[in-house]
Parts: sequence; C-alpha cells; structure tokens
Amino acid sequence: MKRLTWIITLSVVFASALLAGCGGTKTDKPVAPPAEAAVELNVSAAVSLKDALAEIQKNFEAKHSNVKVIYNLGSSGSLQKQIEQGAPADIFISAAPRQMNELADKNLVNKDSRKNLVENKLVVVIPKDSTLFITKYEDLAGDAVHNISVGETATVPAGQYAQEVLKKLDIWDKLQNKIVFGKDVRTVLTYVETGNVDAGIVYKTDAAVSDKVKIAAAAPEGSHKPIVYPAAILSGTKQQKTAEEFLAYLRTPESKAIFEKYGFTMSK
Repeated sequence: MKRLTWIITLSVVFASALLAGCGGTKTDKPVAPPAEAAVELNVSAAVSLKDALAEIQKNFEAKHSNVKVIYNLGSSGSLQKQIEQGAPADIFISAAPRQMNELADKNLVNKDSRKNLVENKLVVVIPKDSTLFITKYEDLAGDAVHNISVGETATVPAGQYAQEVLKKLDIWDKLQNKIVFGKDVRTVLTYVETGNVDAGIVYKTDAAVSDKVKIAAAAPEGSHKPIVYPAAILSGTKQQKTAEEFLAYLRTPESKAIFEKYGFTMSK
C-alpha cells in the first residue's frame, strides 16, 4: 500500500514538473496596444483660408490617423454668432481681431491659447477680360465703374477693411449707389468672376486662387488696420489635447509653406 502511495506521489510530481517545463517554454504573443479613440475636431475658420486649410487638413490627418478635422467656413462675424449660440467648435480662426475679442469678452475663448496666425492684404479685382482702367481705389468712383462688391460691413472683416480704406480716401459716401454686398469674401470674388459686378474688394489671397480675375489696385499703405488672423481654442472644447496639437501644427514649417503658397504672410 505504501509502495502504491509512493508511486502515485512520484507520478504527480513528475507530471507537475513536466507541465511547468512546458509552460516555461511557451512563447506569449505580443499584445497590440489599444487603438486610439477616434476624434472629431471642429474648426470654425474664415472662408478666405479655405484652400490653405484644405491642404493642411490632409497633412495633419495623415500624421494623426484617429483625427478627423471638420471645417465650418464662413465670414468671421457669422461664425462668431454661431459660436455664441452654441454651435460645436473646438477652434476659431478669425480674419480679424474684433470677432475674437468679442468672444474673449464673453469667456468663450481660451485666452492663453490665442495667437496671431497669418496676415493678408486688401486688393481691388476686376474680371480677367475687363477693359476698365483702374490703378487705384479712387478710380472706383469714376463713371466707368457701375457696381462694386464688398463684404457685408457688419459681419465680414474684408468688408470692414474695405469700408475703412474707402472712408480714409473719402470716397465711401460717393460709392453708396454702386455697392453690392456679399455675405463673405468668396461671394464677392464670385460676383467679379461671373461679371455680375465691375469690380470687387477682396483679400490678395482670394485673387491668387482665381484665374478669372486680375488685381487692379492694392490698398494704400496705412489706409486700414493690419489684416491679422488670430486663432484660439474655444473654452468649451472637449478635445483640448488635439486642439493644441492642431494649433501647433498650423505654425510648423510644413504649414507655413502652404500658407505662403496661397499668398499669406506668417505672423511673428
């Protein structure tokens, strides 16, 4: 009986050692890291940035495969109102400081994140095949020019800058019966491209993306406030980390090259 017990005990010990040995030689498969959660980043931006931002979006998403950048493009004043009314937005890029300042006054902007991104210039454009002789803004008051488009002065920074120039040159009042307002600067550009107006006042960068218009005149130096585009993270964002990464990416050499390709100047 003792002999049988000893044999059973020895067998158990041997089997345990064998199993332990097998376990020690087993190769565990590496565990893949968990996939990053998908992120949607909502960016409300001035429509004059449309072409540059489209390229930047492709590059950023290629480096951040879990991020989808969603643009809401329009006039800065309209975007401001949408943000005030609770529209989803993580980042705001305005075509002028005024709209950003007003959001900041209502504590809707993370003030520490705010930085001036790019700068622009204001020009008069006419249709490519136009025979109008315009070399300066004052020529818009001449009898040969029947209608001129500018952005809505209440909501469109390009319209506000245009008004500032025309008042500085003392011709704003003279042009009142000629002005056709556009809901944003790209609408003004379209009016000129289609020949619906004789001339329009847009950003230099808008003229650069169209092969249907030509620049006739540039705003005189000092005739308007500097055209600066501030960018900031909104205080209500739920994507703080990604928003910070995107804002930082906008200032990289790669993005700088894209902005400059479309005629913008990087702010210092």
